[in-house]
Order: sequence, then structure tokens, then C-alpha cells
Amino acid sequence: MYLDQAKKQEIFGKYGKSNSDTGSVESQVALFSYRIAHLTEHLKKNRKDYSTERALTRLVGKRRSLLDYLYDIDIERYRALIKALGLRK
Repeated sequence: MYLDQAKKQEIFGKYGKSNSDTGSVESQVALFSYRIAHLTEHLKKNRKDYSTERALTRLVGKRRSLLDYLYDIDIERYRALIKALGLRK
């Protein structure tokens, strides 16, 4: 499996407040970004996998809504997160 418990703990520890911080916006966006990168690589190899394409579109929308929420409540955390994840060019 591409995303095991240890990898999740690593992502939550790096971007959240602790290894068990699964609810913060930063940790959720980081997890979504990891999953989006994985699904993008899958779709490069399997172009006709339309169910994965739909799942990827939904994940991107969820990440966008969380980023919009973070932008509204605390723009400094938003800027730090997109810089850490490399979401903007």
C-alpha cells in the first residue's frame, strides 16, 4: 500500500502540531497533497482510469476549500503552508 500508518505519522508530525494531530488544516492539506501527487503519477501511466481521475478531482477540490478556509482565518499560516508544500510557483 502506498500510504501506510508510518507515512501518515511522518506527514502529521512534519506539518501538524504532533504525530497524532490529524485534524489541523495544515496536516490535512499535506496529506491531500501527498495523495494528489500519488494519483497524478498513477494517471500518467493509466490514462483511461476515469474513477481515479474523478477521485483526484475531488481531492483537489477538498484541498482547495481547506486552503481557502486557512486563507480566511490566518493568512500567515496559509503562506507558510504553501511555501512548505511548494504549491505555488
